[in-house]
This record gives sequence, C-alpha cells and structure tokens, in this order.
Amino acid sequence: MIILQAANVARYFGADVLFENIQLDIDEKARIALVGRNGVGKSTLLKMITKIETPDAGEIIQKKGLTIGYLAQNTGLNSNGTVYEEMLAIFEPLQKMEERIHQLEHLMARPKENPDEYQALLKEYDQLQHDFKEQNGYGYEAEIRSVLHGFAFDEHFYHQKISDLSGGQKTRLALSRLLLLKPELLVLDEPTNHLDIDTLTWLEGYLQGYQGALLIVSHDRYFLDKLATEVYELSRQKITRYKGNYSKYLDLKAQRLASDWKAYEKQQTEIAKLEDFVARNMVRASTTKRAQSRQKALDKMDRLDRPNGKEKSANFLFQTKVVSGNVVCQVEDGAIGYDGQIIAAPINLDIRRQEAIALVGPNGIGKSTLLKGITTEHPLLAGSVKIGSNVEIGYYDQEQAQLNSQKTVLAELWDEHPTTPEKDIRSVLGSFLFSGDDVQKPVSLLSGGEKARLALAKLAMQAENFLILDEPTNHLDIDSKEVLENALIDYEGTLLFVSHDRYFINRIASKVVELSPDGSKVYLGDYDYYLEKKQEEKEIAALQAAATITTTTLPKKNFQLDKEQQKKVRSLTRQIEKIEADLAVLETELTQVKEEMSQPAVAQDHTQLLSLTATMEELETRQLELLELWESTSLALEEVEAE
Repeated sequence: MIILQAANVARYFGADVLFENIQLDIDEKARIALVGRNGVGKSTLLKMITKIETPDAGEIIQKKGLTIGYLAQNTGLNSNGTVYEEMLAIFEPLQKMEERIHQLEHLMARPKENPDEYQALLKEYDQLQHDFKEQNGYGYEAEIRSVLHGFAFDEHFYHQKISDLSGGQKTRLALSRLLLLKPELLVLDEPTNHLDIDTLTWLEGYLQGYQGALLIVSHDRYFLDKLATEVYELSRQKITRYKGNYSKYLDLKAQRLASDWKAYEKQQTEIAKLEDFVARNMVRASTTKRAQSRQKALDKMDRLDRPNGKEKSANFLFQTKVVSGNVVCQVEDGAIGYDGQIIAAPINLDIRRQEAIALVGPNGIGKSTLLKGITTEHPLLAGSVKIGSNVEIGYYDQEQAQLNSQKTVLAELWDEHPTTPEKDIRSVLGSFLFSGDDVQKPVSLLSGGEKARLALAKLAMQAENFLILDEPTNHLDIDSKEVLENALIDYEGTLLFVSHDRYFINRIASKVVELSPDGSKVYLGDYDYYLEKKQEEKEIAALQAAATITTTTLPKKNFQLDKEQQKKVRSLTRQIEKIEADLAVLETELTQVKEEMSQPAVAQDHTQLLSLTATMEELETRQLELLELWESTSLALEEVEAE
C-alpha cells in the first residue's frame, strides 16, 4: 500500500531548474535510499515530502493521518529538560493510561450500589489494560534505556541537561527521540553524521527491524547496502528508480548507462545519415521530396540526451616527490588524553612504507589526538614517536582548520606555491571541480564539500610520501568518495587515516588498528576481516568464561581462591533462581486476585472487595521488594564473576 507519493514535483529558481517531473512512491514497509551528488536537491526534496517546503509544481499526496518523523542534516534536540525527562515525555499518554488503570482498580474495590456503574468501570479497565499492553506499557522504560545505550548515552547522562550537551550529542538525541516516537514514515537526512562505527552498527540493526517505512539520504555506502531495498537516484534534474540495495544499484546503473550509450550512439549514427542525405539531396529537383521527408523525420525525432553529459567528476591525484625509508613511523608505549588525563595507553604502532592503516575506535577515544601526536601538533602524554628517514608528512584535518577563510580559492593554493604558474594552479583546482569564477570565491563562502575538496587539492600539491588523514570523506558525496578512493589506491606513499566510512576502510586499508582505553591492537586485513576477528574474539572469550578451570593448571592458592569464587557464584545463582520463582508465583497470585475482583458477584460484596484490595496491595509491595532484591543480587553476581 502506498502511504506517500511525490507526483510530478519540481523546484525552480527563476529560469533555472533544480529538478522537475519527480515521481516517487513510498510503500508502508519501504526501505528507500535517495542518492545523488551534492547540490542536486536531495534535502530540498525531503523537505517537500515532509511538508516543510511546497513544490513549485506537482504535489505531495499522503495517506490520511500519516505520521512522519524527519531528521534534518546537522540538527539537534533543543530542550531545557534532562536527557531522560525528554525521552520519557514521549510516553506521557502511556503514563496517564497507567494512572487511570490504578484509579480504576481502587474505584472497583469500593462498594457499588449500581451494577451498571461497576460494569462500565470494568469495561473501561479491560480496554485500558489491553491498550496498555499493546502499546508496550510494561516495557517502554526498558526501550528508552535500550535506545539511549545504543546511541552511547549511559546512565550518567540521564540527568544531564540537554542544553549542556555537544552538537553531536544533541543530534544523536534527536534521532533517539524519533526512533522512540515510531512514526509510520521515518525520513533521515545524513543520519550517520556524528556516529562512531559501533553506534552505526547498532543503528543498522535497529532500523532493519523498524516497523514503518524508511526514506534515507546518506553518503555511507555500507549503511545503504545494509538497509536499502530500492534506490532513487536524483541526477541531471530527473529521478530514476532502481530495485535493490546500493551495490545492486551500481550494477544496474552501469548496465543502464551502457544501454543508454548504445541507444544514443545508434541514434547519432542515424541522425548523421539523415542530415547527410538532406544536405546532398535538398537542392536536386529529383530528390527534393525525399530530402524533405528525411528532414521531417529529423524534426519529429525525440533526441536522446548524451548520457551523463552534464556531470563532471573530480580527478584527484596524489604523487610523491621522494621515496621514504622502509620504516615510516613508530610509536612506542604512547599515551593520549586531555588535560593530563590518559584515555588510551599503551599505544604501539610500526608503520612501514606503502602500508595503508585505518585507525578505528569509539568517539572520544582520542583517534584524532593520536594523529596530532604523530604530527607533533598535540604531543603525546607519554611514550615516543619516531619518524623514519626521508619521511614527509601531509596532514588532512577534518575541521579544515588549515584553510584561511579570508583568502580566495585561488589564493589558498597559489600563496603556498608562488613560483607555480597560475594556469597550473587553475589546472589543479579544475581537477578538484573548481573552474571559472569558482576560483575567486572566498573560502568562507564554500560549502562543507567544497572545503573538503580544496583541502585535498592543497594536499595533492604538497606531494608528501606519508599522508595522515582525519575523516577525509566527511562532506564528500559518493562520487567524490569513489574518486578519492581510487586516487589513494594508486598512491605510492604511506597512509594512516581515521574514518567512520566502513566502505572506504574496506577499499583502502591493509591493516586496521583498534584504539581502546587499553591501548592499540593490530588486525592484518580490511574492515570486514577486522569484524570477523572481533566476532571470533567474542566467541573465544565466551567459551573461556564458560569453561571450568582445572586444578592442574593453577597453583594451590589460586585454586582455593577460584573454589571460593565458584562457591559464591553458585550461592548467588541459587538465590536469583529462588527470587525468580517467587516472582512467578506472585505474578500468578496477582492475576488471580485481579480476576476475582472483576467478578460481578464480588462487586456486590463490600467486605470481600476491601479484603482483595488489601491483598493486592500486599502482593504488589512484596513484588517490588523482590525486584529490588533481584537487582542487588544480580549486581553482586556480576561483581563476583568479574573478580
């Protein structure tokens, strides 16, 4: 069933066309990726679909009562409340429903002279109980905790004011709130911004099980491959639909492009023949009519556009002036952190010539800090960095702090290479898609993608043999990412880079170094290999935890300690099992009491109703006590097992 349709939608800027005749259908379980280069109008189309903007032509048709959730680029949740208060407010209707259920329980426990009044209360109570359960009334707080944990908000964040959080944290909270609201159509514009790899993986899993429809704009190809079942490409003012995920879209697009070229070339051959015939025969009396017939055919012909004729691609190229020694960089027992506080140690790196090493780890672990430590911009708190012979470092800063906002695009490069002819500077800029008047634009007016391309152009001109790149794919569209990847694959120097783009890591990396509070760990392969090894490590750790340690492998003292630990584990496990059994009995007794209270005969007996109400309250109190005991005993068990 189609829940929303964009019918012949267009956006004009005066005489210029951003896009037109856009047709897009969204089914109730759709998983749609909207792709296209920066500037083609993807975000504009999303704003039309979410009714933030109105199309200049065409219309957006949607199912009556459709609920839509929209996450715009780089927007965050603004609130004066705390993190948990804001999430809890989403479920206010459920909280009110729960209050009413308790009110009804007490009302039904009072004597009723009018049986009809009791039946009305009972009917309302039954309906509320059903609705409360259907809407996850018993589990919404656990759901809040699960989503917040997935977005790396632990319990110490719960009572923190949202206004005190960073921009990235506010964006993650805005997405958390949308997921908890569960709209029928979830529209996400670059949702992977500000997410580390672990959070990205969690979000993929969550969205795969999402009950509504998804419409996603993202430059993360790995993310799109996991989620999309259809792809709409916005290009050259038009939209084209492809069935399948992102990789399938690439295959189908290549096939379509080959077919379009074949049809175009065939038509061009036919046009050339017709035009040649007309040119040679129009002036001859005997063939004028045939020439006129051919001219009419030419006039009526629906001429095909040249495939991709209006799109230009960047042309990155990284070269080296000198060859470095075999040993490029070594970090020994390094420590990184902020304000003297160590957050990761010990870090050991041994980088050799022509290696491509990806540095991964959660947000805040200090990946960028480590890169700056190697470039000496931000010295390590401990340990040493040794740079090999003939090594020349080129550094790409994800913040583009090395760009001067007061300069023009042309001056940004030319000032650093004053002896290079202007035409050569313009040629380099042209290969990075800066041409004509674009080179006179101030850096301050450039978009994020343009600044990224300018920073890469500066890096290309320096021709160093050791490139240290901090999130080089941020702000680049997919086409530019692929060009960058190809340039780095052909690069003859050495690479050390930080990236959250798993597709990029897979194509570039020969090694993955994971950064954690315990320091660094090397994996000799690409990102997929890293994932496989991480999974193996988890499975091995689980097996080791479950295995019984034999007395022959331990000294007597350790064996005695282990024996005491196992004794504590068995004792606590038995306590937990008994508490769970008691809770099950209590749940049964509570259900029986509530069913008995709902009987019409009991409703007429004031004494029995009061007795049952008192029993129910005692059972609920005991249930709460047992739950608290279960939590404290479970925590004690975890602590013993961790010793």
